[in-house]
Amino acid sequence: MNEPRLIVLGVSGSIAAYKAVDLASQLTKAGFRVQVVLTSDAQKFVSPLTFKTVTRQPVVTDLYDEEEGWKPAHIRLADEASLFLVAPVTANLLAKISLGLADDALSCIALALNPEAKVLLAPAMNGKMWLHPATQGHVLNLKNRGAEFIGPEEGLLSCGYEGLGRLWPVEEITGRCIALLTS
Repeated sequence: MNEPRLIVLGVSGSIAAYKAVDLASQLTKAGFRVQVVLTSDAQKFVSPLTFKTVTRQPVVTDLYDEEEGWKPAHIRLADEASLFLVAPVTANLLAKISLGLADDALSCIALALNPEAKVLLAPAMNGKMWLHPATQGHVLNLKNRGAEFIGPEEGLLSCGYEGLGRLWPVEEITGRCIALLTS
């Protein structure tokens, strides 16, 4: 029997990080192996234990997390990923990935990602941040390198503004992941 395809689910520091728990659960129930990588800012909103429980997989929270064997976790995940999904992706992480900055586990995985892996990014941030020319430049750069974006959507934002910036609905992100990995 073949091992399920690996989705590396990156979670960055947005209030929408709590929705990534449901996303991880849905993807696991759909039959994928989901390995979560939390930025330090994401850990202010969600716990590694929550993700470990819903995915039944270890959670990477640090570039230097130890594993069995000799290969660093971030390189193993970059090599094995069928899909690199970041939900939510903040303006900061989007810029880091676009520029090739690698100062934590998640950005190192993005930089070392195997070329066959698909990339799906689900932004969540203040609308002004999303529409800022710098952010839009990073989006264009990543699209030109093959990354796909899902969202953001319009609605009430956690900052109190109404507008573009909400994380795309979890069910639709799940559906897009399934479509990307089964087509």
